[in-house]
Amino acid sequence: MNVWIPTGNAPKEGWPVLFYIHGGFLQWGNANWKPAALVPLLNESAFKAIVVLPSYRLNALGFLAGKELAAESSSGDFGNMGFRDQRCALEWTHKNISLFGGNPGNITVGGYSAGSHSTFQQLAHELYRVSDEKRIIKRAIMFSNSPGVQPRTVEEHQKQFDEFVSRLKIPHDLPGEEKLGRLRALPFQKLIDVQDEMTISEFRALSDDTWLPKDLIANINSGDFAKRMKQRGITLMNGECRDEHNLYRNWRIPHDSYASVHTRLVADYPERVASRLLHHYCKGTTSLPAGYKNWQDLFGHIYADIQVHHIERGFHNALFKGGLEPGKDVLRYRFDRRLKCVDQTVPPEWEVTHSTDVPIWFWGTELKPGMTKQEKKWLSGWNEGFAAFVNGESANWGPTKPKEMRRWRSDGATDIWEDDSWEQGLEVWDLVNGDGVKRSSSL
Repeated sequence: MNVWIPTGNAPKEGWPVLFYIHGGFLQWGNANWKPAALVPLLNESAFKAIVVLPSYRLNALGFLAGKELAAESSSGDFGNMGFRDQRCALEWTHKNISLFGGNPGNITVGGYSAGSHSTFQQLAHELYRVSDEKRIIKRAIMFSNSPGVQPRTVEEHQKQFDEFVSRLKIPHDLPGEEKLGRLRALPFQKLIDVQDEMTISEFRALSDDTWLPKDLIANINSGDFAKRMKQRGITLMNGECRDEHNLYRNWRIPHDSYASVHTRLVADYPERVASRLLHHYCKGTTSLPAGYKNWQDLFGHIYADIQVHHIERGFHNALFKGGLEPGKDVLRYRFDRRLKCVDQTVPPEWEVTHSTDVPIWFWGTELKPGMTKQEKKWLSGWNEGFAAFVNGESANWGPTKPKEMRRWRSDGATDIWEDDSWEQGLEVWDLVNGDGVKRSSSL
């Protein structure tokens, strides 16, 4: 783990703590930001809190699952190793952060992209698998990601496990114990490099009923998840960038066909979910829908909707119906503009795409020359709200209705925007996370 501490004397109760989980599709990324990355945030802005970045196992090292691993485990604790690493780091932080001047009773868990999805996993694990006496999380921040869908079962993971061992030249007819032994004997880099050759290329969460309950999505839909958050006083910040799809359509893109998009979606989601999504977007045909440049463009939009836009909206609707209040318990946001310094890392033609707001939240990070004076002026209220949220104070966010989002507009101003994708989001949520019963909005 990497730990950043503000200069100066800590408050009497200790610094607030942001436990921040890095992104990377659960396949890559690391917690080793440059030493000066958070200096602008901690030195120039209203944000004064300890920031902890944990490392965790990724791709096959963190999320491989199959019947062989299930048979080996006497406790049922297999799969989801990356999430378990995060929890271990969170518990270590809670136990030891006071030695760094931090307040163990004031910990926010947050993350970007896969780190945001990981934040949901940590929140859900704590709500359903950790007693009140051992709870750690005070609030959660989910930057550009969502609960997703109910993960694959071990049976659904088996296709990927079998492909993995096959591409590593391990015979299928070996006993499970020997397969695992041969896997563990291989150099770790070989386990990673082979993934670029795989059809089911993304290693993701397991629905195991140990880390999380198998009926978790049903519990969200019933309002139980929201009620548990309310009982523990946990608040959520969650939102998006306007053009999330432009980055997503450049990650392990499919070939230009319906079948290839289906195969690519199956690499991330249960097959039934992939089929429902394509049927929905293609209106029951196998032809490219109007309005998309090509199949890769369609894939980028579907991926952005299922990772971020639409599933966030379905989640928010369920939280509001369960009793959480917009603008108080759930802070929604949207970015329609990006910082100028982002141009050095993300092509300008990708617009306000996935990840372009990380330097907004972290006040420029290590990007040179950093934020302009005008950008700092435009975003001072956002920074103050972010700081207040992590401190556990009222963030003075603005929105008070379920459809409303705090928005940084393309002209630099901030306003309260009425979400024009709300109903589409609820429709897709019901499609992939519903039970066949058409749900109503919380409005």
